[in-house]
Amino acid sequence: MEKLKMQSINKVNENVERIAALFPNCITEVVKGYKKEGKVYDYPIEGSKAIVEKAVDFDLLKQELSSFAVEGGEERYQFTWADKKKSILLANSPISKTLRPCREESVNFDTTKNLYIEGDNLDVLKLLQETYMGKVKMIYIDPPYNTGNDFVYEDDFAISAEEYLERSNATDEDGNRLFQNNDSNGRFHTDWLNMIYPRLKLAKDLLTDDGVIIINMDENEITNLQKICIEIFGSSNDLGTIIWDKRNPKGDARGISYQHEYIVCFAKNKQAFLDVCDMKRPKKNAQTMLNKAVQFFNKINLTYTFEEANRDYAKWVSQQTDLTGGEKAYNAFDTEGNVFRPVSMAWPNNKKAPNDYFVPLIHPLSGKACPIPAKGWRNPSSTMKALLNANEILFGNDETTQPRRKYLLKNNMHDNIPSLLYYGGSDSDLLSSLGIPFDTPKVVDIVKEHVQSFTNNDSIILDFFSGSATTAHAVMQLNAEDGGNRKFILVQLPEVTDEKSEAAKAGYKNICEIGKERIRRAGAKIANGMGFVTNSLVGATAPGRPPVGNASSRASEALAPTDIGFRVLKTDTSNMEEVFYKPNEVEQSFLVSLTDNIKPDRSPEDLLFQVMLDMGVDLASPIKVETVAGKKVFTVGGDNLICCFDSGVTKEVVTAIAKQKPLYAVFRDSSFADDSTMVSFDQIFATYSPTTERRVI
Repeated sequence: MEKLKMQSINKVNENVERIAALFPNCITEVVKGYKKEGKVYDYPIEGSKAIVEKAVDFDLLKQELSSFAVEGGEERYQFTWADKKKSILLANSPISKTLRPCREESVNFDTTKNLYIEGDNLDVLKLLQETYMGKVKMIYIDPPYNTGNDFVYEDDFAISAEEYLERSNATDEDGNRLFQNNDSNGRFHTDWLNMIYPRLKLAKDLLTDDGVIIINMDENEITNLQKICIEIFGSSNDLGTIIWDKRNPKGDARGISYQHEYIVCFAKNKQAFLDVCDMKRPKKNAQTMLNKAVQFFNKINLTYTFEEANRDYAKWVSQQTDLTGGEKAYNAFDTEGNVFRPVSMAWPNNKKAPNDYFVPLIHPLSGKACPIPAKGWRNPSSTMKALLNANEILFGNDETTQPRRKYLLKNNMHDNIPSLLYYGGSDSDLLSSLGIPFDTPKVVDIVKEHVQSFTNNDSIILDFFSGSATTAHAVMQLNAEDGGNRKFILVQLPEVTDEKSEAAKAGYKNICEIGKERIRRAGAKIANGMGFVTNSLVGATAPGRPPVGNASSRASEALAPTDIGFRVLKTDTSNMEEVFYKPNEVEQSFLVSLTDNIKPDRSPEDLLFQVMLDMGVDLASPIKVETVAGKKVFTVGGDNLICCFDSGVTKEVVTAIAKQKPLYAVFRDSSFADDSTMVSFDQIFATYSPTTERRVI
């Protein structure tokens, strides 16, 4: 049986293999030491065996990637900072940690598909690599802004001013500073860059090929953030940056008073992303406008004419302060009740259109030809005929008026996503209604709008700076509105609340407690059908998604219950004793005290989740627990994975598991009741399920 590594992916080895696939001639071998009788030496001794690993010949790789050798001293375009290499090393190095389940803080632990993970997001991103690589459709984060203060996420990169000057060559030969040290200097940029870089580097691998990452940022680090994203994701995958006008200039500015922030959008693969998403968003008020038009249209009778109904509808549209200019253009409806706006049908190009674009339109009342645009119609005669048959051409009172096209609102429920977003409100009142104290939360409507526009109904959305859990709130609310089955994964460091804050006064010890309670309370309201007042529309779906019906029909539909649960997992040291990972470094006296390689305070369910991480099994998979011959057996995801961590496992237990034909079967190496069971183990599986992969921990 193969032994599980119980450790996150070694990104260095993975990267070496990628280079080897492209440039096999650049791969060499190096001796990392010499091993004899479990001990490792830096030099060869009699009877020792060399430890050989693959390595990259960087000089040769440089030559492969350039028409000339690029030496370190050459000037070239690059984006770097003190300790950048160390941050790359940090992203690539494996860790020996795990995620432990916490049922008592979860909601619907056994049925939910959502995850809430407590811990440093750098550790969590590493732990998720095996299971969620290439599976996350959207990453939506609002990382800490660089205000010159200390970071909670330091990663051992926080350095003194003196260290920074030394590493960045910012002193002369006598140690004198070459620039003044103040709150806006590079030292704080360095701290922030070293915090964000390894996390984005790891995050990229979790995205699907058609996935997208959205990052909120202010003016302090927007330039550096864009450079980092270009380096990690590639300039060709830049989808653009949205300027969020918050309608509230900063009052403490000592220069231009910023009233906007940025929303940076990058695809993992832009072409793959655009193949499935046309970058459109639902018109916020379209369904409301259609519903209002229906009200006026249905009132038409002998005393209330069609013209009067149109007049009143146009008046209502003009009085709505929350409609955009484009929406206000839809201020009329036709004799069938279809809301429309008139659009010119003139040929848009400078050159004259072909002859087929000059076929006249006949006025339906006078029977005479209407004026043709000087350069012809926008469409050929066949298209014009189809529009005419569909009643989508708007004629004047007589033939002297040039006809225009009726652009029907029901056929144009989405807009292109603009580079400007106007939203001056906050969600402080929303959180207050939930009894949740939290400063500067993300806005549910904005998150929900982007999730709706960029993801599918069953996508996974990850937020690894989750704060007050706005992303979870937005995903649940959107699922409740359109019947979607999107899943969220939230990650948050349990940062201690300020003892003077309202959160601390309300009894919240850390940010994670705030986020989890918000999900519980928001989920309860959604489950009770109360929901929240939002700007987006019931029934509006993202482009290319299956329609879910209009608002009036959906009001009576019986939708599947929205998943308002979440499975809480917490990062911790590995379940395995140190001897599991470094047997050659453990003192003999310590080995004598060991009776097991598993820490005594760890439960079978703790072991199960570390195995799930190691085997790449979805952490939200359903888990069935049953007793077989007196032993606890876990079945995960149907018959995908079956585990038994009890001691004294007999042939009866092994046989029962083998007969279920799981893909994977995992036991403790000390599980078996006797030598006979251990000897028979492989034969039992060979008889009942030869394809099952067997592992031990």
